[in-house]
Amino acid sequence: MALLAHPASVTRDLTHALDALMALRDLHITAAFGPQHGLRGDKQDNMVESPDYFDPQHGIPVFSLYGEVRRPTATMLDRFDVLLVDLQDLGCRIYTFITTLRYVLEAAAKHKKAVWVLDRPNPAGRPIEGTLLQPGWESFVGAGPLPMRHGMTMGELAKWFIATLKLDVECEVIAMQGWEPEAAPGYGWPLAERSWINPSPNAPNLSMARAYAGTVMLEGTTLSEGRGTTRPLELFGAPDLDARQIIAHMETIAPKWLAGCKLRECWFEPTFHKHAGKLCNGVQIHVEDPLHYNHQAFRPWRVQALAFKAIRHLRRDYPLWRDFPYEYEHDRLAIDLINGSEILREWVDDRNSRPGDLDALALADEREWDETRRPFLLY
Repeated sequence: MALLAHPASVTRDLTHALDALMALRDLHITAAFGPQHGLRGDKQDNMVESPDYFDPQHGIPVFSLYGEVRRPTATMLDRFDVLLVDLQDLGCRIYTFITTLRYVLEAAAKHKKAVWVLDRPNPAGRPIEGTLLQPGWESFVGAGPLPMRHGMTMGELAKWFIATLKLDVECEVIAMQGWEPEAAPGYGWPLAERSWINPSPNAPNLSMARAYAGTVMLEGTTLSEGRGTTRPLELFGAPDLDARQIIAHMETIAPKWLAGCKLRECWFEPTFHKHAGKLCNGVQIHVEDPLHYNHQAFRPWRVQALAFKAIRHLRRDYPLWRDFPYEYEHDRLAIDLINGSEILREWVDDRNSRPGDLDALALADEREWDETRRPFLLY
């Protein structure tokens, strides 16, 4: 048996899954796998690879699925019959643990291995948002025709991948007991019942998980997404922005898109990453206290899209889109890879487009996904 896990793969008493499984006498763990950022959490940024290594405590190989390979090789698979997948997700298509899940399911089908998914909560809950990834836009941050915020658990996604890809693979989902994604105040995350442990280095809390389906788009821009601060992916900014003006314009052109959250002007100085060491004027998206947060109304993808639109309106020539290698893609803009199409970028850049134009496209895709996912929901 082998384990695919990351730092948030812990038991209720916060023992890491690998340590807990190795302590069981009736299990024989022969290998472990780490996704992006590593089994124990050793890498900070995108496109920073983790090496294979030999675990000194347990005496087993730990294979990286974000190093020389993204998919498990035949040699790796020869070491076990059953792969346990224990990955805390954030409920967003671009979060690469979803893609790793797809890749291991495909490899298991090819090599006749079994996969057991140890299901965990989706901290973003059940809401759906965003346009569907378009054909031809598959990548490591786009595992399939999902919207940005898919509203499913890893176990449910495993069942969907198997059906969509027509995989002949033995897959068991060890379902959660008592998960209530519509229950306040966590709406997917069991607040006051479970500790939050970063599943990746810049996922420090529930607020980030709620905002992430929008703020992740900042990775494809020249704006700081707050890496190098204590609130990554909850805020955005740059030294040359006027945040008050941006917020005011957002409130003018699509106030309904801002429901369920509170936008606040802020100042921050990243210690690393974009605009490191420079004072940035920006916007923080508050989705924490019940006075400002409405789970069903909050739409992070639209909030961030609206911010881009406001910047483009106020500063027509602002160098918004960042052209750089993103997740090993060199020929397509990162913002398009993140969104799974050119739709959002073209809407932002079109002088004549209106919020209703993007809303119409997204609503159609959201309704389609709501029907598509329905047979695979376990809770």
